[in-house]
Amino acid sequence: MTDLFKLKWNALGNIEAGRENLGSSMPVAVYRLMEYSMREALEAELGKDEAARIFRKAGESVGREIAENALDLSQDINGVVAQLQELFKKMQIGVLRIEKLEAQTGTMYMTVSEDLDCSGLPVTGETVCFYDEGMIKGILDAYTSKQYEVREIDCWCTGSRVCRFRAVVKE
Repeated sequence: MTDLFKLKWNALGNIEAGRENLGSSMPVAVYRLMEYSMREALEAELGKDEAARIFRKAGESVGREIAENALDLSQDINGVVAQLQELFKKMQIGVLRIEKLEAQTGTMYMTVSEDLDCSGLPVTGETVCFYDEGMIKGILDAYTSKQYEVREIDCWCTGSRVCRFRAVVKE
């Protein structure tokens, strides 16, 4: 793999110069076509569980890059969450809300409404936001210097109107 395609924040290129007329936004449908075609190919080649693991791993890398390049990690948790909420909205990932933070254990429950990955999809009874799980993990790991496990416990595809995630510090 050339360095061009190694995930680093500064390797994203000069989007404004490169997309002078079209800008930095794209339709959600285009994002989902890319994501779901990759997921379909990975599941066909490697199976559903391995595809989910790879999506989490990719999301984790992105989460670390976001934390290290777009957030001021010197702030307290309230400041980092406020930045993250603004960033999620600005990047059109979704509307982030922290439902509960257990200070002693570090366990956190959060929701993302209007989630880029799944809002509006049919109900299948399964959670599908593996990439989001990894991204949240990467952000929390970078901020806390601890290792988190993040799992989606509610999803648009399970019939919920928000994606709900539980983040727990690994022992």
